[in-house]
Parts: sequence; C-alpha cells; structure tokens
Amino acid sequence: MVAHVQRAAVGKGRRGRIRPMAEINVTPFVDVMLVLLIVFMVTAPLLTVGVPVDLPKTKAQPLSQDREPLSVSVRRDGRIYLQNAAIDETDLVPKLTAIATNGYDQRIFVRGDKSVDYGRVMEIMALISSAGFTHIGLVTDVARKKHSGA
Repeated sequence: MVAHVQRAAVGKGRRGRIRPMAEINVTPFVDVMLVLLIVFMVTAPLLTVGVPVDLPKTKAQPLSQDREPLSVSVRRDGRIYLQNAAIDETDLVPKLTAIATNGYDQRIFVRGDKSVDYGRVMEIMALISSAGFTHIGLVTDVARKKHSGA
C-alpha cells in the first residue's frame, strides 16, 4: 500500500513531468560549420581571377600616393581661397608650388560658387594650369531630383 501511494504522488506531482533539457546540443552546429569550412576551402582557390604572371623584380620605389588634394575655392564675391585661407590671385601659384607635396602632379580641386561668373573660374584654372599643374578638377554637388506629387 505504501508503494501504491508513492506512485500516485509521483504521477500527480512535479517530479513525474519531463523537464526541458537545459543543455544546448552543439553537435548539429559543429557539423554545419565543418561542411561550410570544407566548402570554403575548396572554392577559395577557384575565386582567384586573372592570368598567373611572374612579374620582374625591380629596386624602384612604389609610386607616391596623393594624401589629400589641394582645394582652391572661388567665392561668390570672386575672392580666392587656398584650402581655408583667403589668398591674393598673385600669390596663388607660388603658394601652390610651395605646398604641393607631389610637385606638378599634385591633385588640385577647384570649387566655384554657382553664382560666380564661369569666366572667373576658368581664369583661376588657367592660372593653375599655366604654372605647370596637370591634375586639376572641378568640384560639383550632386543634383537631387525633385519628386512630383502624383
């Protein structure tokens, strides 16, 4: 009779229910990771694009990279700025030559206010070009499209 009472208590109490497993089973995760590792190890050499070429060895130094282009700005009133400092038109070329780290290959960006006369911006570009600088570019803003409400 005692055994019968214990079974009834076990069946009705919390001890009789199956508890959820508190451990994470990582075996499927490891299996998937191993398959992915093998797939990537096989496909990675196939992703190399190009013709294999044995390049000659030289002692030449790598080409210098432009760190930051110089900026020449022409404001609405026609005043000229080199980087952020106002400058006279006669001093522009000597200062550009002095601070150009790559010599005449230095990139120079010319920024002109949209209300400035086109001829004025071209005068500044011609002045820079006649000094020997070859990498001169105009800077513009991206035009945003206006959405029509339909």
